[in-house]
Amino acid sequence: MCLNCQITQFDQSRADAFADRLVGMLNEGALCVMLSIGHRTGLFDAMLGQAPMSSGEVAHRAGLNERYVREWLNGLVVGEIVEYDAASRTYWLPGEHANWLTRESEDGNIAVFMQYIPMMGTVEDELVTCFEQGGGVPYEKYDRFHEVMAEDSGQTVLSSLQQHILPLVPGLPGRLEQGIDVLDVGCGRGRAMNLLAKLYPNSRFTGIDLSAEAIEYATAEAARMGLDNVEFIARDVSELDSEAGAAQFDWITTFDAVHDQARPANVLKGICRALKDDGYYLMQDIHASSEVQNNMDHPIGPLLYTLSTTHCMTVSLAQDGEGLGTMWGREKAGQMLAEAGFSQVAIHRLDHDFQNDYYVIRK
Repeated sequence: MCLNCQITQFDQSRADAFADRLVGMLNEGALCVMLSIGHRTGLFDAMLGQAPMSSGEVAHRAGLNERYVREWLNGLVVGEIVEYDAASRTYWLPGEHANWLTRESEDGNIAVFMQYIPMMGTVEDELVTCFEQGGGVPYEKYDRFHEVMAEDSGQTVLSSLQQHILPLVPGLPGRLEQGIDVLDVGCGRGRAMNLLAKLYPNSRFTGIDLSAEAIEYATAEAARMGLDNVEFIARDVSELDSEAGAAQFDWITTFDAVHDQARPANVLKGICRALKDDGYYLMQDIHASSEVQNNMDHPIGPLLYTLSTTHCMTVSLAQDGEGLGTMWGREKAGQMLAEAGFSQVAIHRLDHDFQNDYYVIRK
């Protein structure tokens, strides 16, 4: 007998437990918004390492309005994030919590990722329309996406690029020092390419991205850094296959960029064509399985499927694309890489980055 056909008795205890879980979701979701605000306004940084302070003192240190700061503090007190002494009416941020909530954190600032929750909420109306009529939400609807992604990649990519990521590719640091041609597809604000261009002045770097705003930011940043060995181009990377000419790049990278392209297969084929025969392609992408049942124990599975629904999948569909989605997974990635013309794929994990896989790929 199929499970859906079985008649089961209503389990009141299960219903009550689920109701409790829903209430917990409301509280935790609300705290995500408060943590995002705390990060963006610098409140957590202002409280780092400080003795107990009044709300006025916290507001003064952060340069913010006291009434808003007091309400925010009280929300985090009942949320058990900030400590409070009722007798002195003072607040403090425990060091164990500050370790995960401040820009000085050595273990990673999780408050950075909290920004995704309110940001994705800004397109809820458009998403409801997409659920009803199909289509997608275009990139330009996400006002802060590249800003938040730049902070995200700053923790997963920039902080470990030279020490952990480059050594994944055999001989790469030495080749960069001697001078090679590098392409970053879906470069966003170009922070990785600008950093590499500064570290390796003998090499030549190119970044391409669909967003003209991101390319403008990357170009301005390169100018501020005085770099003359990097350029950024606004281009639909989904057309890379038709635009790629003879193999010209020694190393090509994508950092969490393939899964939200309109035509990811074309992107991968274009990368294969643009890569020299002795070159390497490094693809950082989400650590997941293509089969949902294999993601039940994923530590941030619900978050990633939500981000896929509210951004990665829908921006692809907005371009009449495939809508591959964030959780395309290792199985689908392996299949698409093979179809693009790659024959050697090694997958690595890095201790600092539990959410991504690092694919080292050759023709």
